[in-house]
Amino acid sequence: MDEASVLERVRGGDADAFGELFDLHHDRVFRQAIRLTSSLHDAEDVTAVVFLEAWRRRDAMRVVNDSVVAWLLVTTNFVFRNYARASRRYRDGLQQLPPPENAPDHADVVDDRIDRDSRRAALRTALASLPRRDQDILTLCVLEELSMADAAAALGVAPGTVKSRLSRAKARLTELLQQEPTQTNGGER
Repeated sequence: MDEASVLERVRGGDADAFGELFDLHHDRVFRQAIRLTSSLHDAEDVTAVVFLEAWRRRDAMRVVNDSVVAWLLVTTNFVFRNYARASRRYRDGLQQLPPPENAPDHADVVDDRIDRDSRRAALRTALASLPRRDQDILTLCVLEELSMADAAAALGVAPGTVKSRLSRAKARLTELLQQEPTQTNGGER
C-alpha cells in the first residue's frame, strides 16, 4: 500500500482512505496505548481518541519516512497524558467529597409511594365517575374543607341539602373505591 497516496486522500476528507490508514496503524497505536495504560479498556479509549484526533487534525499529520505512524504514536503519548491527568483530577475530586452517609434502604418508601399513587389514581377515577353535583359537594366539603354553610352558599342550596348530598356522595365514592379497578373506569385498563 502506498501510504502517501492514502494520506493525500485522507487529507481530502476521504473516509474510506482514513479507514485504510486506521487498519494499517491501529495495532501499533493500540500496543503503545496498552503499554501506557496497562488496561485493555483504557487502551481502547486512548486508541479511539488518537484516531479521532488523527481525523480531526488530518492536515497536520506529519509524515516521517513515508509514514504517519510516528505522528500517531506521539499523539498516543499526548492523549494518554491528558487521560491520566483527567483521571487523577477525577480521583482527587472524589477525595474532596465527604464520605457517603449510611442511608437506610429506600425500598419501603418507594413501595409506599407507588401504593399511594395507585390509590390516588383510583380515587381520581372514582371521583370523575360521580355525577357533577357529587363532585362539587366532595370538592368543597372534603377536599377544600369548607363548612356546610359555606358550601351551601356557594352552591345556592340549603345547608340540609349539602349535608344529605355529602352523605350520599361519600357513600357512592366509597362504593366505587371498593369495586374492582376494571369496573371503576368502564372495564378499560
